[in-house]
Amino acid sequence: MSEKKHFLSIWLFIGSLLLVYGLLILGSGIYVLSHPPQHPLVLAKLNAPIWWGALLIVLGVTYILIFRPRREK
Repeated sequence: MSEKKHFLSIWLFIGSLLLVYGLLILGSGIYVLSHPPQHPLVLAKLNAPIWWGALLIVLGVTYILIFRPRREK
């Protein structure tokens, strides 16, 4: 009776963190876009939180899909 131990990759957890951070940053960027401040920053028109949030979401989902646990036959 040999039992195999299944280990989860650390990259799965990193992907989860990237996904959560990306959702938070994207949400804050959308909020700032819909409620602009009275004195906007110089480069506010570039919408950096929206781009960075989207990038983190893509990276997080990619890591989760690549390193998800799979059933062995």
